[in-house]
Amino acid sequence: MSKNSYGATSALIQNEPTAAASLREFSFSDEDFKGLAKLAYEHAGIALSDAKRNLVYSRLSRRLRVLQLQTFREYRELVANDAREIENFINSISTNHTKLFREDHHFDHLRTRVAAPFAQAGARAGSLRIWSAGCSSGEEPYTIAVVLKRELRSFQNRDVKILATDIDTEILSKAARGEFAPNATADVPHGYQSFFKSVVVNGQEKVTVDEDVRSLITFRRLNLMERWPFRGLFDAIFCRNVMIYFDGPTKANLLERFANQLKPGGWLYIGHSESLTGNHPQLKPVGRTIYRRAE
Repeated sequence: MSKNSYGATSALIQNEPTAAASLREFSFSDEDFKGLAKLAYEHAGIALSDAKRNLVYSRLSRRLRVLQLQTFREYRELVANDAREIENFINSISTNHTKLFREDHHFDHLRTRVAAPFAQAGARAGSLRIWSAGCSSGEEPYTIAVVLKRELRSFQNRDVKILATDIDTEILSKAARGEFAPNATADVPHGYQSFFKSVVVNGQEKVTVDEDVRSLITFRRLNLMERWPFRGLFDAIFCRNVMIYFDGPTKANLLERFANQLKPGGWLYIGHSESLTGNHPQLKPVGRTIYRRAE
């Protein structure tokens, strides 16, 4: 869920002309929207405001066609009673937009305050664990991986792992392939370009990441609202542009869980449009959208 970007405005939705609504393929009532919004909140913590009504209709109309359903009421009943369709439902309403080295100041900080000290510590460093929570199509964890690769040079005899999770199973499959559009590396700094190479996949030109870099990352489906199956703590957590779609209580609970999942002195990176509300007893601001757990 690192991801989610919607473009409608509440005023336009609430005053949608009757003529425009009549052009819809399926009837979409207030009851339909509110019922689906309730399911999104219950299962994924996603708060769907009226401003997202058109997006929800557009995305889910595709599911009605695939399932050969005639009404949104039928679809609501299906989602409420079919665990498999819940997954498709969440996948459909999730929007994934990201790029390599997005918000590059985070990766400058990762390089100087996490990767470089770990490299300099040598055998005394122990393990390094980083979590990309809401990894979308993989640009974030692959960026983390190339930053670590450049600083560490070799991963031989170094215990380094990156966990990349997302609620969207389809986007995770794409992320695991490590393939991007030819122009994906346009904003990658010069010093990191060598970790990417151009290939041809099924007759199409792609950019892929070195296998040595890809081997650092494990991709797993994870719903942030559910129990986290972690045994240890993380040195750094990236959760960027995910929490803006949660309401206040959900966001506060998630931040508390992130703080508890970090090692003392560990780092939390959040999105450019996100912030912590008030002071957090464990998380201290140390830079633009960067927080550190108290030691």
